[in-house]
Amino acid sequence: MTSSPDTPSTGAPAAPLTPEDFDVLDRELDLMREADDEIPQWEFCEGFMAALICSRRPIPPEEYWPVLLGDEFRPAKYMEFVWHWKRRWTEIQQGLDAPVETLEDERTYQPEVLDVRGAIASLPEEERAEAAGEATPSFAQVWALGFMFAVETWPEDWAAPRDKEAAGMLDDALDCIVELTEDDKGTPTISMFSESGPPSLSQQRLDDFGAAIWAVYDLRQLWRSMGPRVETVRKEATPGRNDPCPCGSGKKYKKCHGAG
Repeated sequence: MTSSPDTPSTGAPAAPLTPEDFDVLDRELDLMREADDEIPQWEFCEGFMAALICSRRPIPPEEYWPVLLGDEFRPAKYMEFVWHWKRRWTEIQQGLDAPVETLEDERTYQPEVLDVRGAIASLPEEERAEAAGEATPSFAQVWALGFMFAVETWPEDWAAPRDKEAAGMLDDALDCIVELTEDDKGTPTISMFSESGPPSLSQQRLDDFGAAIWAVYDLRQLWRSMGPRVETVRKEATPGRNDPCPCGSGKKYKKCHGAG
């Protein structure tokens, strides 16, 4: 069986995407945005993808492409984007399945996120003044919004399990990611844009980001351990032997379709 061009695959360790590869993804999204200004930035797509990988039910591409990139998206038209998407999918999946114990482990999933505020703060004063007044997201905020967008799009696949311990694990993990959807109101002390750049995020934000990464690991482990949801089969009520037969004959069920 061969996979379709837009179906992620697993196997040999994926070669990590380079900055040039992410430039290609940004360029492809820019092209899509010429026809649809609702096309999101890659950071949002990255969060969305991470949620898909963690989802309890494997959600097929034909189901998630329209949600993320609109009804007009055609994988065959954007093969370069799809190819890089598949590579990143495999890279994230393998990272989440690796037995890592620290975020410093080179196998650990590291979300591709931008320090937009740090980038703006590092601009020359004149250019920085031009950006003044524009709303800029906090570090990892767009990634978290993309993740939660996927969760909210398929609520049945993220419904709390009956087991209380598992349900608590789910809530705690999602709370960590939801925390990043909020603005960083702490005092900036760190720049993720450059080592010597002006501070643009708080230590608490960085700690919350680390907690969110571990939360993604917990979600992946949770749903893999529980397996797919088992749908409840509901049987239609069977008439009593002395009830009228539902076929409408006027006879008792035992004398009609219940005979024998």
